[in-house]
Amino acid sequence: MTTLYDMVIVGGGINGASIARAGAVAGQRVLLVEQGDLAQATSSASTKLMHGGLRYLEYYEFKLVREALKERGIMLRTAPHLVRPLEFRLPHVASMRPWPLVRIGSWLYDLFAMHGGLPRSHAIRVDDPGLKEQGRGFSYWDGWVDDARLVVLNAVDACNVGAAIRTRTKLVSAARADDRWTVRLRDAGGESEVSARILINAAGPWVERVLHDALGVEGRGHVKLVRGSHIVVPRRLGGDHAWLLQQPDGRVVFAIPYLDDYMLIGTTDVPVDRPEDAHISAEEIDYLCAAANLYLREPIGPRDLVGHYAGIRPLFDDGEKAASAVSRDYRLELDEQGAPLLSVFGGKITTARHLAHVALSRLGLSADTRDRPLPGGDFVDFDAELARVRRRWPFLDAATSARLLRAYGTQIYRIFDRVTTVYELGCDFGAGLTAREVDYLVREEWAVTADDILWRRTKMGYRLSQEQVAALSAYLEDAAG
Repeated sequence: MTTLYDMVIVGGGINGASIARAGAVAGQRVLLVEQGDLAQATSSASTKLMHGGLRYLEYYEFKLVREALKERGIMLRTAPHLVRPLEFRLPHVASMRPWPLVRIGSWLYDLFAMHGGLPRSHAIRVDDPGLKEQGRGFSYWDGWVDDARLVVLNAVDACNVGAAIRTRTKLVSAARADDRWTVRLRDAGGESEVSARILINAAGPWVERVLHDALGVEGRGHVKLVRGSHIVVPRRLGGDHAWLLQQPDGRVVFAIPYLDDYMLIGTTDVPVDRPEDAHISAEEIDYLCAAANLYLREPIGPRDLVGHYAGIRPLFDDGEKAASAVSRDYRLELDEQGAPLLSVFGGKITTARHLAHVALSRLGLSADTRDRPLPGGDFVDFDAELARVRRRWPFLDAATSARLLRAYGTQIYRIFDRVTTVYELGCDFGAGLTAREVDYLVREEWAVTADDILWRRTKMGYRLSQEQVAALSAYLEDAAG
């Protein structure tokens, strides 16, 4: 007998996972299918920011910035383990943007973010010894987010309220028959079939490919694929704040503290033809190094990289020629010629919760998640919670305790329930990643491979040696039988 769902969602990125969560909270029978791992593509390749987008004001994207800043406030409150305040400093360069223009922009940003709980922007003295030049600048506040974990925890919450999550499951085809969709799926076990009252195409960079290849819909051309690339280098600048570095071409580049020892520099805007083009180019590496070197006293080059990544942004094509000028807003298209089909174009990680709310509204449904914490987010003060964790498990070092609380929040009390000694954590694969944590990720968060764990759920890929990665892979293979 074919299983009937109210809603089948295609795509396990931030939009798909957020819609699955909202749909499940609304009481819908939800199935989410993802051809790879959750957040395997664009949603783990962001700049890790929960922000309104100060630079979008230059393109008069007032609605997008206002909505994003409102969502930033919601996420700081409901996911305090994943989202945290981050100060940005902007060195002033008069030849790029006049002081009054920057001041007006920061004033508008403060206005849109009013009552958001973060400090207001103000003029500062830029005096980091790692910079070539000292002088005046601006300080403003935004938010940092663990992007991939945000996706995973949306899926976990959806599952907690009844949704089914199937990773490594590809949509083969979907066809309407009266008021239902017949959906054919393929996973490692072969093909299967389910039915759905509503089909939601949230496949990100693959959204048009799903429409054309799986659904047979022709004639659409709404997506502009743009590659955003980042590099990771050793820290060159001090403090816990990030930097917004203006460029002669009018763009800005972020330099963000990353995983304590590193600095994340990005991003580029390169138009591409295919979702598979998510590979940073040598030209992009050179561009990002040169962008940082305009400001850094100690320059960086390709040899300094400890990592890099790239993602394909599926921006809604609004006709703008320059990739950096294309709107980061989203568009939802509802086809009700029979069983409803909702397709998601564009969007950004900050506004995904609101996008899900709007998507349900378009379908005549409602789910209020504004005050619903993501799993592990039911606490207020991170430092106080960290002190509690340190008292509970004193054998965990400070760095590991902080990492675990950042990743899991209060779920840490489930993961390490009844653990009283370090030996009960099992094998240590390196840098505090133990079998206890790995088993939890496999059991509760759909992790299958070492990459799932190291590059999406924990970011520990920067810490482990090749031998340690091989040991983790062997452990996972043995556990899978």
